Parts: sequence; C-alpha cells; structure tokens
Amino acid sequence: MPVVEAPEHPVEASVAVDPKTTALIVVDMQNDFVKPGGALVVPTAAQTIPAIQLLRALARSHGMAVFYTQDTHEPGDIEFPIWGQHVLRGSWGWRIVDELAPEAGERVIEKLRYDGFFGTPLASMLTYLGVDTLVVTGMVTSGCVRATVIDAFSHNYRVVVPIECVADRSATSHQVNLFDMDMKYADVLPLADVLAHFGRR
Repeated sequence: MPVVEAPEHPVEASVAVDPKTTALIVVDMQNDFVKPGGALVVPTAAQTIPAIQLLRALARSHGMAVFYTQDTHEPGDIEFPIWGQHVLRGSWGWRIVDELAPEAGERVIEKLRYDGFFGTPLASMLTYLGVDTLVVTGMVTSGCVRATVIDAFSHNYRVVVPIECVADRSATSHQVNLFDMDMKYADVLPLADVLAHFGRR
C-alpha cells in the first residue's frame, strides 16, 4: 500500500499556537509502549522522545500547561483479551518514561480507555485554565492519540498534532490515521512548523 501524505496546510493560517490558551498533551508515553521489554512496544516510539522533549521545553519556557495521560489498568481489564496484559497500575510498564517524567505542578491524568477525556477530569481542568487549543503527542497514532484527538474535537478544541511526536506499530496505519485526523479533526503538521510559529496568534 502506498504511503499516504497528509494534505498541505496554509502555514500562516493553521500553525500559530498561543501558549496562553494552549495545553500540551503527552499521551501514554509509558514504558510498556516505549521501552524495550515493554508489553506493547511501538518500534519507533523512542524516536519521538527528543521531539516531545523539545516541544515540552518550549511549552515550559512559555508557562504553557502540560498534561500527561497515563493508561491505567487493573488485573482482568476488558482490554487484555484484545492486547494482552499491559500497563498494570504500579508496574514498571505503567510508569511514564524517565525522559519525559512530569515536573512538579504538571498534571497526570490516569485513564481507563483509549480516550484521554473518557472518565477523566481532563475537560474540566482545561476549561478552568481557559484552554482552547491542544497540541497532542504520544502513543499510539491509531489508538489513544486518535481517540483523544477525536474527543478533543468533539469538545470544541482546536487540535494540533506534530507528526514527529506520534508513532504507531504499523507505518501504514500511522500514515492513514494522520491523513484521516488531518482531514477531519486536527492540524497535522511537521514539528518544525509548530516550533517556528509558536507564540503567534
């Protein structure tokens, strides 16, 4: 199957990110998905860490809100017949990778399912902060990233997905889901475009 390219955007119209009304969402960057020996490792996940670190450092320097979702399961979870056992609460695989460990004051949202909004206080926290734009990064493009992006759109947020900050187990699935999110729910953009226009309104 040929690689599917995301449609081009008019950069000036779609890239501008105002840190005062934007939050960075780091989705499920946990050992089970990212590190060798993890239960559901994405082969290219480690490549996203430097890109997310760069974006997070910029967000922090501008005082922008940073949230982390943490996929969290208990023994016997209904997802285990689909994916096998993973991210059991308190396990090594459940922990956020050391390279992206949250700082004091940054919020960690434990979630039961793919979507970062489902059954969590994320929406109310964002409303309290006056956020209208989300920059979504993390694992995996076709799963928890996509589900969170769709629900963010349904909550009337503008959503930006930097391409280098997400990954999937399948290159085809990665490309197809980026294309679909870009067409319907988000601005899917190279990280360089997001960084170059950071702080513009």
